[in-house]
Amino acid sequence: MAETTVYLSFGSNLRDREKNLRAAIASLADAKVRVTRISSFYETEPMDLREQPWFLNCAVQATTEVPPLDLWHALHAVESRMGGKKLVPKGPRLIDLDILLYGDETIDTPELQVPHPRMLLRRFVLVPLAEIAPNLKHSSWEGTVSQLLADLPDASVVRKLAQAP
Repeated sequence: MAETTVYLSFGSNLRDREKNLRAAIASLADAKVRVTRISSFYETEPMDLREQPWFLNCAVQATTEVPPLDLWHALHAVESRMGGKKLVPKGPRLIDLDILLYGDETIDTPELQVPHPRMLLRRFVLVPLAEIAPNLKHSSWEGTVSQLLADLPDASVVRKLAQAP
């Protein structure tokens, strides 16, 4: 299988959030994912369940030969190893890893939806993604990441906290 460029979203809002993100990024090598770019880290306010600690989020560009569903399982294994189990849906978590894009593929299965179904509605996803891939465009979108971010109605707080590692 040929290498595919993938975009991933990382989030953490428990304990040492930066350490959690860095550990999850480092663990990608074990999942046969080669990181090529990492956004800055952004502190973001919770979206759905508002009464919880603020998140630290970033976006990662990487390449892999791992098929999409296998990649999804590998990311969930990383979450499990790190203790990323969510006790409450949309609630606090040590680590949350999502596949945003897998090449230009569109995947719609009960387990995996790519592009991520809510990514274009979330400032905490689009701001870091626009930093590392402003001109990225998926065939199902009306514009680039930067254009979609500019038109996004979500006004939640997203502030740069730390430069990319």
